[in-house]
Amino acid sequence: MAVEELLRELFFNPINLVLLSVCGFLVYKIFVGSRRKPDPPRDPPLPKMKKRDFTLQELKEYDGTGPDKRVLVAVNGKVFDVSRGRRFYGPGGPYGVFAGHDASRALATFSLDKDSFKDEYDDLADLDKESLDGVREWEMQFMEKYDYVGKLLKPGEEPTEYSDDESATDTEKKDN
Repeated sequence: MAVEELLRELFFNPINLVLLSVCGFLVYKIFVGSRRKPDPPRDPPLPKMKKRDFTLQELKEYDGTGPDKRVLVAVNGKVFDVSRGRRFYGPGGPYGVFAGHDASRALATFSLDKDSFKDEYDDLADLDKESLDGVREWEMQFMEKYDYVGKLLKPGEEPTEYSDDESATDTEKKDN
């Protein structure tokens, strides 16, 4: 009878049930947690890229497959280093199609199809105001989150000469 009372007290008392549950969970975590594989080592962060302007052909070299695995994406004529977001923009990532490309049309049309990326400069002239506003919003999000490394050159446009102490954003403000 004493064993029966002990079991009843142990399993039917709410406080004891909570304590038993916590103990069971902790024992589970100790055994299962010890078998967990460690996370793979992360690549060290890349040094900041020196500002420069890019043609579409030069931009394609930065698709995350190069020796330094740097990933660049152009949005609305601006080029951003999105390497720290390579999980998303790098090879195999959900937005990996943006890597090394002008993603403006794809972002404006919410399309990840290859048709959204052109092999020549895209001035987006055929887009409506709402789509163009959407591209500007994306541009602002990229400006807040990633490093701006230069602009995407139009055909025949000469690259800007950036000094070491002048940022591309400062030069762009002068142009506007």
